[in-house]
Amino acid sequence: MTAESGTHTGRGADVSPGSPRTPELVLCAVDEPLATAWAAVVADLAGPVRVHRGSVLDVVAQAVVSPANSYGWMRGGIDAVYARAFPGIEQSVRSAVLASYGGELPIGESVIVETGEAEPAWLISAPTMREPGERLPADTVHPYLAARAVFLQWREGKLEQGLVREAVDTIAMPGLGTGVGGVEPATCARQLAAAWQEVFGRNGHSR
Repeated sequence: MTAESGTHTGRGADVSPGSPRTPELVLCAVDEPLATAWAAVVADLAGPVRVHRGSVLDVVAQAVVSPANSYGWMRGGIDAVYARAFPGIEQSVRSAVLASYGGELPIGESVIVETGEAEPAWLISAPTMREPGERLPADTVHPYLAARAVFLQWREGKLEQGLVREAVDTIAMPGLGTGVGGVEPATCARQLAAAWQEVFGRNGHSR
């Protein structure tokens, strides 16, 4: 079973009064440079955002983020960790990409699929690179686009059984392009902060 991707038409006003304005976002890092970069931007972000020094799979969360490639191959980096933890997840992602985007998920879009586990129940695939193993240029904006896609998926995405924001309270996110992609941790952190502020506003309110 797969879920529909969000249709990004700025429906922030549709958030019901009783629903959270933002998800809890847990920024995960297994190495100190990324943890330091995450910590440098957290203080400026409105809403429940925190840093976890350790594996993304150690976080209690309803959804984890896969900073994948556009084709849904999950053979390296954190994606390989997900593929081992959630058997069949690569095929689920590739099927969702095929169903919604004809087989290639553009940078700046995302899909959400079930993991087959009780928690995290969902994986949000938001590519940071088109081809597997691609080295990103120094001036890339792909971390920003991937983070924005994740936040829009939470705010606007639909599942077969309801809305993403009603099923997901906490999102655990690893570095976006900081592994194979070669993005500097500070660049990734700044771009994630920009995406958060664009989608949720500087006061933590959905726009």
